[in-house]
Amino acid sequence: MTEQAPTTTRWHLTGDWFDVCNCAIPCPCTFAQPPTYGQCEGVLAWHVREGNYGDVRLDGLNVLMLGTFTGNVWAGEHSDPYAAVFLDERADEQQRGALGAVFGGEAGGWPAQFGAMLHPEIRGMDVAPIHVEIDDDLATWRAEIPGRVTAAAEALTGPTSVEGTRVQVHNAPGAEVGPGQVATWGRATVDRADAFGFSWDRSGKSSKHFPFDWSGPD
Repeated sequence: MTEQAPTTTRWHLTGDWFDVCNCAIPCPCTFAQPPTYGQCEGVLAWHVREGNYGDVRLDGLNVLMLGTFTGNVWAGEHSDPYAAVFLDERADEQQRGALGAVFGGEAGGWPAQFGAMLHPEIRGMDVAPIHVEIDDDLATWRAEIPGRVTAAAEALTGPTSVEGTRVQVHNAPGAEVGPGQVATWGRATVDRADAFGFSWDRSGKSSKHFPFDWSGPD
């Protein structure tokens, strides 16, 4: 990763975050509970709709992470946290430095809080082509690094759900993007990874989408 910019730089990012993981639907982590099977592992993707780090624009760029941990992160009762991080290959050197500062926690804000809580051991970092697709109506969402990671999901539905509406949670006690955002629940159609020692291939488990709105360094 490139050298980080000073942590006093003002920044603001808005966009979409989603994950797919091995938990049963719905993932208990979003409710500040332990993972379904004790260990949670999956793919986390961020798409920046609009953003700046000082004078550096970050609109349209993506970040992806593979991660795993055991136990309840929100209660500080977890162990074995590991992660690998990918930055969008379309980012130039300044943009990569800005993304690294924000998502690495050096720039403060919610990512710093969440990173300090999870405190993962980083197995690897890379710059890669990250393709993200999110339907405007949140019917589906998808992220892919060709040959290494694919994460795709469809909005959760059932026999009593109203057509065209989404299954959502407000005021989630374990929102991975921080307070005040709404979770839209989904079902993973693809959850595949083969990178930096992370390896799995499954479907049918939990997924959710959150918007995010972050700023720092406060």
